[in-house]
Amino acid sequence: MRREKKRKKRRKKGEREREEKKAGGTNYDYDTSAGARPSYGEFLGFDHVHWLCGNAKLSSDWFVSRMGFRRVAYRGLETGSRDLVSHVVRQGQVIFVFTSALNPTPTDFLGSEIGAHLVAHGDGVKDIAFSVSDARAVFAYAVERGAKVITPICEKSDEGGVVIMGTIQTYGDTTHTFVQRSGYSGAFLPGFRAITTSDPLEAFTPPIGLDFVDHIVGNVPEHDMEPTVQWYEKMLSWHRFWSVDDKQMHTDYSALRSIVIADHDERVKMPINEPAPGKRKSQIQEYCDYYSGAGVQHIAINTRDIVTAITHLRARGVSFLRVPDTYYDDLEKRLVGANFKVKEDMATLRRLNILLDMDEKGYLLQLFTGCIQDRPTVFLEVIQREGCSGFGAGNFKSLFEVRLHARTHPLFRGLAFVHHHPSPFLNVPHNHPHTLFTH
Repeated sequence: MRREKKRKKRRKKGEREREEKKAGGTNYDYDTSAGARPSYGEFLGFDHVHWLCGNAKLSSDWFVSRMGFRRVAYRGLETGSRDLVSHVVRQGQVIFVFTSALNPTPTDFLGSEIGAHLVAHGDGVKDIAFSVSDARAVFAYAVERGAKVITPICEKSDEGGVVIMGTIQTYGDTTHTFVQRSGYSGAFLPGFRAITTSDPLEAFTPPIGLDFVDHIVGNVPEHDMEPTVQWYEKMLSWHRFWSVDDKQMHTDYSALRSIVIADHDERVKMPINEPAPGKRKSQIQEYCDYYSGAGVQHIAINTRDIVTAITHLRARGVSFLRVPDTYYDDLEKRLVGANFKVKEDMATLRRLNILLDMDEKGYLLQLFTGCIQDRPTVFLEVIQREGCSGFGAGNFKSLFEVRLHARTHPLFRGLAFVHHHPSPFLNVPHNHPHTLFTH
């Protein structure tokens, strides 16, 4: 019986690879066998992403001014919080929370002392929160299987209603909070005050059009990927959705392995990357070195119109990774045999440096920012899906080569992530030195 199942799986994989070759796509392994639905209910999606920062106000301001988010909630001295200050920003369904300590004395937050966390990791993602149908049930399910408790399950309430929450530990110092809102109508969570004023930039800048968190990528040291994936399988009964190995994802100098894990309904997807040996240090290994271990590498945000989103983000001064024109020459050749039509103008994709990958179901468009802080750790991705369920594996080699060039070039990020498009609404000259910032 087992042999027959293995033969069927190999046969399906072979058929899929032939289809992908016909479509001009990349051969990577999908596995969408979710199994039986867990007893704890449903994951509804990403609820919010919580960052620890040296200066939460300035960090949140960057997302408002550069990324087009708006301020929605605040917690600090004015709300009775004597130890922590938090600024909450939102765009579409994407919610980011930025928290800093208020006092010079040690301050704990979700199992970490904030000062020590910043020394070890720099500014970065501390907590990935999930919206769930039954927080008590999923929390108990994970704890019964051995998950480490960071914050016990509890109820928080205010005039907006009740929220049920509990937090467990995952890879590195990162945590997961389960959030059950049950009709909560407040601005964010109990203890936060709504912000009703608009940022002045909203009056004369067009909306970006970012809709929701598509996936969040974690980097772990070599040999830790498989144990991390098994943790999600055991604690949450998630399944393996997609994977590539270093035979597929490599250049002469750099390589990685990646497994994407997902909840039963595949509303939450989280790739886990680890470095593989190469002639030089890979971006994954560089991340682990500078972040001092495992952590969130990047957050991918979905949009229905990436051309408009990237146009407006570039105009706001956001710097993106650049690939050479030869990438697009090769792409046009790959698209000749594709079984779908790309609706976007290829000249526009080339001009904006937007990347394209494909599989037998369609294509995706994506682009990556440079690192958004001084350490070469966390960055963002903008992604538009047109039927493709992948994660841009066909672009990894190009990205490896560009990042290698960036590290070895005497001007480092200044050439690899240069912002080179004039701003139609910020009235900043094309060649103004501020357009060369590279975070």
